[in-house]
Amino acid sequence: MYVTIISVSVKPENVEAFKKACRLNHEGSVQEPGNLRFDILQSVEEPTKFVLYECYKTQQDAVAHKTTTHYLTWRKTVADWMSEPRQGIVYDGLYPGAGTGC
Repeated sequence: MYVTIISVSVKPENVEAFKKACRLNHEGSVQEPGNLRFDILQSVEEPTKFVLYECYKTQQDAVAHKTTTHYLTWRKTVADWMSEPRQGIVYDGLYPGAGTGC
């Protein structure tokens, strides 16, 4: 499994719009053939902080995600809403195994 965890800080005035844009990206992403999981998380303590948890079967599936219309639309839409550049860290998914999701 190929997992990327992305940390995003959003300007306070853009939080609600960011959530809507993320929902659209999520809905498209979970339809991709290589996607196993695509979660959008918002901090309870700091509502301007988000984590995107993306799990794909392979690295190639994750690369293909970045060519989709829903991802490209999301990236362009939210670019100016971030208070700092997003940070992504790639992980190998160990447990649960690839056949059980992420």
